[in-house]
Amino acid sequence: MNRARILYLCTAALLLPLLSSAQQVDLEHFRDMFGKGKPLKVNGGLSASTVFNSGSGGGRQPFSWFLNGSLNTNILGRINLPFSFNLTNSGAGYSYPTAPNRLSLHPSYKGVTAHIGDVAMSFSPYTLNGHQFTGVGLDIAPQQNWSISLMYGRLLRAVNYDSTNRSILPTYRRMGYGAKLALQQQNYALSLNFLRAKDVTDPMQYLPDTLHIYPKEDLAVSVTGMLRPAKGLEFTLEYANSAIKLDKRDNSGSTKAGSGNLLESVFMYDAQNTQYFKAIKAGMNYAFHKSVIGIGYERIDPGYQTLGAYYMNNDLENITVNLSQPLLHDKATISGNVGYQRDDLNHTKAGTTFRMVSAVNANYMPNEKWNANFSYSNFQTYTHIKPQFDYINQTNPYENMDTLNFKQISQSAGLTLTYMLKANKTKTHNINLNLSVQDAADIQNNVLWKGNGSRFYNTSTAYTLLLIPRQMSFTGAFNLSYNTIGRNEFLTLGPTFGVNTRLFDKKVTAGFTSSYNTSTSDGQQQGKVLNLRMNAAYMFMKKHNLNMNAVHQTRWTPRGTASNVTATVGYNYSF
Repeated sequence: MNRARILYLCTAALLLPLLSSAQQVDLEHFRDMFGKGKPLKVNGGLSASTVFNSGSGGGRQPFSWFLNGSLNTNILGRINLPFSFNLTNSGAGYSYPTAPNRLSLHPSYKGVTAHIGDVAMSFSPYTLNGHQFTGVGLDIAPQQNWSISLMYGRLLRAVNYDSTNRSILPTYRRMGYGAKLALQQQNYALSLNFLRAKDVTDPMQYLPDTLHIYPKEDLAVSVTGMLRPAKGLEFTLEYANSAIKLDKRDNSGSTKAGSGNLLESVFMYDAQNTQYFKAIKAGMNYAFHKSVIGIGYERIDPGYQTLGAYYMNNDLENITVNLSQPLLHDKATISGNVGYQRDDLNHTKAGTTFRMVSAVNANYMPNEKWNANFSYSNFQTYTHIKPQFDYINQTNPYENMDTLNFKQISQSAGLTLTYMLKANKTKTHNINLNLSVQDAADIQNNVLWKGNGSRFYNTSTAYTLLLIPRQMSFTGAFNLSYNTIGRNEFLTLGPTFGVNTRLFDKKVTAGFTSSYNTSTSDGQQQGKVLNLRMNAAYMFMKKHNLNMNAVHQTRWTPRGTASNVTATVGYNYSF
């Protein structure tokens, strides 16, 4: 290797983090980057296509053409410099590499990985959860049974208030640091993590209090444990605390959000203007005789916040149960889960919402020819608006309907049947049947009003014949859709036929599809549609591709008949 090439490679390696937006470098094998393969690779492609439109369809140009090209330069297998352009009869455009506004470098060496620049890390959903920061991070895992993670950086940059542009949200500069220590064994695991974040105030930065944007400060801690006391049995538990100052300039007394806060009693018992929140998540899974049962519980205090997450669900309690059971000598499997959720844990809201979710899935395959699958899901939301004086003083049951109990129900069911008629080395025959039902309704005071419900019924059946030596397939199908929305009924049905094949030593693929459907509304004819579609593609010299697609559509409506033809011809070249 001559000196010029060595200088070129070293220069490219030094510029590596500056030219890439996210770079992973394994320092342990860093020398392997040099001397293997070409240091510079170029690839790209060129495509051209034309579109012809004719007929009574409006709003489309009768003729359009497109020319697109792309070029990518790869340096050392690590850096990509993409270029592209496009030309049409409507205009032109191009793009080229620009200096990235977010840079990151992730060097690693023997179980130690560093994160430098604009990166994101996750410790726990209740502390640091994917929040991007500008700084440094470190993951240390020399062994599989324990690991350490550290981070320090800027979570938010300062944005000044601009009275002329209200769409820009001003923010304080937010700094944070955190750590996570985890121990993992075969029968137990334990981890502890925390995040400390606070906004930095600058006397030169002006944010009016009318915006209700105040400098915050937060300490979030989470403890996670796992235990396997017996074969197939596993317990998991996570307990998190968050102590947050919504305005760290205020030195008034502390605010309690509930009992059982570790931070309040141990770490921050004398903090001023601090709100304390807790979150609990527990689960149990037990596997026995190929069966699995699981129970989960989660509770998050109202107002729970952490400055290490962009969004945080709070004021909720979740209970979930799941079960999976094989049957009939493992030829059938049934699984189901039920979930319950409620809010207003402190009984301070004007209304309370309960949600119930359940799902069942069953699969049965008695032999290689038959396969059946059934699924059902149910979602219910119950809202109780606490009565006020208007409700107390009403003179008939139809006043103030929005203050009564309100329930939303949505459920769906689906059935899929597949039967293999015949299968050998020359041909296969199979039949497929799909049925699905979706139902939604609104119930007020246990009364289902006529206009508040909807149902969707969909069914389709298909027959497929595959001629293996000839590389040809035939498909015939029939589809039906019946919907009721409020007081209206809609029906759409029709057949479909298609054939696909490969010709000339599999270099040419061609296909033809025809479909016809008719639709009615409340028994009145709304329209008929006939579609004829053809497509073909030819691959030659491994890098060149010619393709064609044509569609003829005819519509019959009470207003008249309309037809149009759309044809596309294209060429693609890649190198």
